[in-house]
Parts: sequence; C-alpha cells; structure tokens
Amino acid sequence: MLNSEQTELDLPPVHSEPESVFSDCGRAGSTEEPGSIALCPQGRGAEQTEAVKKDLQHLSREERRRRRRATAKYRTAHATRERIRVEAFNMAFAELRKLLPTLPPDKKLSKIEILRLAICYISYLNHVLDV
Repeated sequence: MLNSEQTELDLPPVHSEPESVFSDCGRAGSTEEPGSIALCPQGRGAEQTEAVKKDLQHLSREERRRRRRATAKYRTAHATRERIRVEAFNMAFAELRKLLPTLPPDKKLSKIEILRLAICYISYLNHVLDV
C-alpha cells in the first residue's frame, strides 16, 4: 500500500519471474569467481533503475498496479493475508456455533446452517423477552 507521499514510480522494478541469475547485475563489490562468465556488465544498476522508471512513467496507473501485483512476493503476501482472514472467519463461526443449542450438542453444522440457526435462536430469544 502506498502512503500519500510515495508514488508508484518509487517502487522496485517488477519481475514476473522469481530471482534470476541476472539479479546480481550492478551490485557494488560483486566479485566473480575465476573462470565464471559475466552475465551482465558491472555498474549498470543505477542505469537500469532509471530506465525502469522511465519505462513505467508511460504506463497507466492501472497497468503499474497490475505489474506490481504480478510479482511472486506480492502473491505470497496476499496468500498469507487471505489464510489469516479465512482462519479468523472460521474461528468466529466456531465461537458462534458454541452458543447455539442443537441436539446432539457436538453436531457438525455448515456455515449456512450456523447462520440460519443463529437467526432462529435470536428470534426465539426476542419472543421470550417480549412475553
């Protein structure tokens, strides 16, 4: 999520693939092992960042958002948030289920059955209070 002073252009470049062998390009202090093949010229990190910013400037806000959401890091974070949300949702249903009277008491109910039973039980309690 962006704060009010941050622009989408301040974000790191988006790659649709996981870390690649090219990700070390332009890092200062990078040493190569003897006999290894250089995959990219050294010192291009700043140039590449500027080029990516210029490339992103012509894209619409929606397209930049789409590219950012296509990253593996974003998908992983989103999946984690979704798991936490579903777990909290299921725990709330379990707590509601404990408050509802059924025979037998440990009967497994679906979520829709829990909601319908809660509606009926609340109506019943309102009726009891009105009498």
